[in-house]
Amino acid sequence: MTSAALPLQPAAPLHHALAEGDLSMAALLMQSRQTILPRRLGGAGPTRPELEVILNAASAAPDHGQLLPWRFVLVPQNARGLLADVFGEALLERDSAATPEQVAQAQEKAHRAPLLMLVVVDGRRGDLMIDLFERMISAGCALQNMLLMATAMGYGSALTSGKALKSGGLRALFGLVEGEHALCFVSMGTAQSRKPPHVRPSPGDYVSILSPDGGTTVF
Repeated sequence: MTSAALPLQPAAPLHHALAEGDLSMAALLMQSRQTILPRRLGGAGPTRPELEVILNAASAAPDHGQLLPWRFVLVPQNARGLLADVFGEALLERDSAATPEQVAQAQEKAHRAPLLMLVVVDGRRGDLMIDLFERMISAGCALQNMLLMATAMGYGSALTSGKALKSGGLRALFGLVEGEHALCFVSMGTAQSRKPPHVRPSPGDYVSILSPDGGTTVF
């Protein structure tokens, strides 16, 4: 969807504030991002050059100790059948009474959205003093960077989870080793429909100020 070439290499650090117009565009981009469920994502997905830019955005995420504690596994169309089988098997493991229709519904989820990838977080890589929570925060920042870049390119996106992420079949399919966690799936594509945007919470809904007496006051 993009026409202008975007840099893949790190830009020079900003030593000054952005111009007011650029700040407004950045704020608009962040506020315009919304989840488009995979069943509403169709059409074209990111091209290979666009995907490289999206993935490169992840590398700008905070990463304590430069562990690179996360990785992504793309699931191309010709491998979706393998994932569909895992989804079906995982459902039957949880519910042996699941009907064929329910199994088919679980399998169908693997075939939604033009682009699909699994997010994996490594809880044991590098310095073990950097705990799993920090590693997941880094992964979350990487994800947000990618979602915002996809939004800037005009694509819809979503993060999805589910009980199948903890199944042995999924861990085997994606080659997860001890200490690795399947965090979520990322879907991207062209939005076929959108829901009206949600009203965003304001800072007063989630920010408080610590008082000298140990209490808190509203922001």
